Amino acid sequence: MAAAVVTASRLSHASFSSFACPRRYSAAVLCFVRLRRPTFYHRFGRMGHSTAAAATTSATLGLTKPAAVEIPQITFAAKDIDFVEWKGDILAVAVTEKDMKKDSDSKFENSILKSLDEKLGGLLAEASTEEDFTGKSGQSTVLRLPGLGFKRLGLVGLGNASSSVTAYRGIGEAVAAVAKAAQANNAAVCLASSDGLSEESKLSAASAIASGMVLGVYEDNRFKSESKKPLLKTVDIIGFGSGSEVEQKLKYATDVCSGVIFGKELVNAPANVLTPGVMAEEASKIASLYSDVLTATILDAEQCKELKMGSYLGVAAASSNPPHFIHICYKPTNGEVKRKLAIVGKGLTFDSGGYNIKTGPGCLIELMKFDMGGAAATLGAAKALGQVKPPGVEVHFIVAACENMISGTGMRPGDIVTASNGKTIEVNNTDAEGRLTLADALVYACNQGVEKVVDLATLTGACIVALGPNIAGFFSPSDDLAKEIVTASEATGEKFWRMPLEESYWESMKSGVADMVNTGGRQGGAITAALFLKQFVDEKVQWLHIDMAGPVWNDKKRAATGFGVSTLVEWVLKNSK
Repeated sequence: MAAAVVTASRLSHASFSSFACPRRYSAAVLCFVRLRRPTFYHRFGRMGHSTAAAATTSATLGLTKPAAVEIPQITFAAKDIDFVEWKGDILAVAVTEKDMKKDSDSKFENSILKSLDEKLGGLLAEASTEEDFTGKSGQSTVLRLPGLGFKRLGLVGLGNASSSVTAYRGIGEAVAAVAKAAQANNAAVCLASSDGLSEESKLSAASAIASGMVLGVYEDNRFKSESKKPLLKTVDIIGFGSGSEVEQKLKYATDVCSGVIFGKELVNAPANVLTPGVMAEEASKIASLYSDVLTATILDAEQCKELKMGSYLGVAAASSNPPHFIHICYKPTNGEVKRKLAIVGKGLTFDSGGYNIKTGPGCLIELMKFDMGGAAATLGAAKALGQVKPPGVEVHFIVAACENMISGTGMRPGDIVTASNGKTIEVNNTDAEGRLTLADALVYACNQGVEKVVDLATLTGACIVALGPNIAGFFSPSDDLAKEIVTASEATGEKFWRMPLEESYWESMKSGVADMVNTGGRQGGAITAALFLKQFVDEKVQWLHIDMAGPVWNDKKRAATGFGVSTLVEWVLKNSK
């Protein structure tokens, strides 16, 4: 029996804002998962104001401090046993629509379901008919079975796409939901039919199910006065093989999940808790936690001024919470580097819109804590990679953290700011601020000697209008880099769609008094935003921009999704190889 242990500390906080011009668009292998509450929680409330009086006022704003909720440990075991003989609280069987077919005598044609049904005296076939359970994706049904080895039997639908990463993750989430409702301590997951799966597909499926279980059990209850503790402790994954390969896949899944959870907590945390200074503290804590491979550099406003980051500092000027420029660097333990990458995340911990204040229906000002969703994905990926430790690749994680507020010191419409590459920008809309912060962050990233840069931002409402709430749009002049992101996203199940970089649209971004304006016309807003960012990327560097304004937030759950973390990690790993 081989064992792998991973400790994933759950650090918190968050915010996301700014859609540009929202008024326009509004026997066993074991893997242990321990998500540990950080000691950071007692510092939540420190707002980092520039004066003692302001700090005192801000530190008590709302008197809100997140609860130190301990996350339970889940032990995954990959086993090759007859699942009919398994004993425990919940046995979940994943089935396709084909698996649910019955013969003329209403008996299952699938041998595993037929065997299970015989043991239950025909109850399974009868219940599936009564519940109209056909194995479609998203369907599930649970039977309570007193007196047997397992107390509950669950059927979870895979639909027809049985090889889909999303479908397998959905199985894990569905089983987690049943386990929470039943207050189960243990569960097992198996497939009714795995004959058509290659060994590699089985490994990916096991990893996806484990991810779904971890993320399904997790609940962000830090800001609730009462919360229930999940009781699930052990999960057996049956029929997916066993050995070191499964062990590595399960460990990888839990490492990535720790980064996704961290990203979710950053986005979920309100702006009176997560300030630019607190985000910088969290970045430093990540680097300290994985100091063998990560280092952190935090630049204050004066240091950014020395680097001539006028575009970034112009956005930050109105807030009493000073900006913090975050740079985490990953270097492999053996020191050998064959490729250098950069990941840049937009880090607006709150976006009021500035003088072009967000007003009216659909402006989403109440959700503008999530305008640092790109930063959350960037830091979440850093946390995960600090545990995965891929060889041969150096990665720079960069966030220009600040707030976009309103005051007498703030940036006004019509002002001209100068970015660190010397280009001048006429600010015709203070609510198109994210691109101004990214401009200096991209220049900084290119100066690190990297070959490829990926930036992520909750940048435009226009991208949501184009692709809806579940798909991120991405833009790149590099076909090779675009293919890399597509390949990475296919491995993780996150949805991306390539958008055009239509150069003729740049005409709308020209200024009569500066090199450019910061926002163009109403049409093609996501494209002109990407074209703006392109002005701050070195021509020798491959660059790709991800507009994740839609999938950063789940309206139904009213919570963050952790979008982007798993795809970024997968992209770095593929470059590592």
